[in-house]
Amino acid sequence: MSFREESDEGSGRGDLRKPFLHTGSWYRMGSRQSSLMGSSQAIRDSSISVLACVLIVALGPIQFGFTCGYTSPTQTALSHDLKLTVSQFSVFGSLSNVGAMVGAIASGQIAEYMGRKGCLMIAAIPNIIGWLAISFARDFSFLYMGRLLEGFGVGIISYVVPVYIAEIAPQNLRGGLGSVNQLSVTIGIMLAYLLGIFVSWRVLAVLGILPCLILIPALFFIPESPRWLAKMGMTEEFEASLQVLRGFDTDITVEVNEIKRSVASTSRRTGAIRFADLKLRRYWLPLMIGIGLLVLQQLSGVNGVIFYSTTIFESAGITSSNAATVGLGAVQVIATAVATWLMDKTGRRILLIVSSSGMAVSLLLVAVSFFLKGFVEKDSTIYGVLGILSVVGVVGMLLFFSLGMGPIPWLIMSEILPIKIKGLAGSLATLLNWFISWVITMTAPLLLAWSSGGAFTLYTVVCVFTVAFVAIWVPETKGKTLEEIQTSFR
Repeated sequence: MSFREESDEGSGRGDLRKPFLHTGSWYRMGSRQSSLMGSSQAIRDSSISVLACVLIVALGPIQFGFTCGYTSPTQTALSHDLKLTVSQFSVFGSLSNVGAMVGAIASGQIAEYMGRKGCLMIAAIPNIIGWLAISFARDFSFLYMGRLLEGFGVGIISYVVPVYIAEIAPQNLRGGLGSVNQLSVTIGIMLAYLLGIFVSWRVLAVLGILPCLILIPALFFIPESPRWLAKMGMTEEFEASLQVLRGFDTDITVEVNEIKRSVASTSRRTGAIRFADLKLRRYWLPLMIGIGLLVLQQLSGVNGVIFYSTTIFESAGITSSNAATVGLGAVQVIATAVATWLMDKTGRRILLIVSSSGMAVSLLLVAVSFFLKGFVEKDSTIYGVLGILSVVGVVGMLLFFSLGMGPIPWLIMSEILPIKIKGLAGSLATLLNWFISWVITMTAPLLLAWSSGGAFTLYTVVCVFTVAFVAIWVPETKGKTLEEIQTSFR
């Protein structure tokens, strides 16, 4: 695949409104404004265009979060209505991880052949069918089928949304916009917690359909990823898509040439990626960093902490578990929103180090609290104080997780993977993330039954290791184009 160097007139950039019909742009057809408009106006137009695209695809992560949060408020009523045992409900909850692993395997190839928008449309369909199956379920078979379908769609969404956002965002906004992915996940979780207090589990399943029902038609009004179009050799569509995203009055010549050179350089190597190619530093290093961050994200035990939070709250004298759970969801949303604001100001590495360090201290506080509880009387004042300290540790752990280790690994993965291996490597990284998530979810009850203090100590050690991993291996990507990031690995 090669790209011809074209002038503005030869490339069709002078008449962009015709190609816009193929990009799904909502911009009206009219005469171009004067080229004398200031650069600040062009930047503002670009920010609005990209933000609108991000807000639309963010419906996918909201669906992701809603799926994760659905089981918490519905466990008692759903188990009672369908006469499920504890083990049957546990299987129901974990099947989303199994489905997500299958979706992760398929996500990279679907995104490469169908495009980022097409991949999201495909992901939305099993989610809708899965929620309908759960809402009409009369026994566990329909529940299981629906949960697997939801997980399959979520596995695809978890890969393609960060990639799409990273590929359309300008370099000065990519960190904040990339964090919208995780922010939307936390909003989806909190919505499931909150709505689950007021509606039945069947109605809550029906409400779970709404994000995807809105997402599918909305995708027709946003442009495809210009980098994917460039890779596929669709030169005119690629330039038209980029012009939509950057604004009509923005000169995109430099960015167009950078993307063309990057794609042409990639295509001059072998046509298809082979596992032998992964021995090259420009491939194995970003792959190791991307996989490492996503695996460490789950090994931190965040799912185990959330699983045990109700017991910790009860030990501290907090009787309303539903209110406490909603409160935890609100903490995650607020902390992730702060991370979104800080991402392009402080950088990725410093936030990851602060996040991992804060998680280690918080988890150590929980571990020490549980160890000391074994040496004091349950009715004593000290026991109550230790319970409060464990609650502070749990809240602190989730706050620091949302500040960095929640959103940034997905953002880093979408930024550093070279376009040639993005499909294969992205699928592998997403698959391992979901597999470790499933392992932690399944082993957390066993570890906590063995020793609560010991379990949280293990999670603390992982967070300390994460600090070292980030300090040694993870590069700072703030303010760099995707092409500059990939060049730095060669």
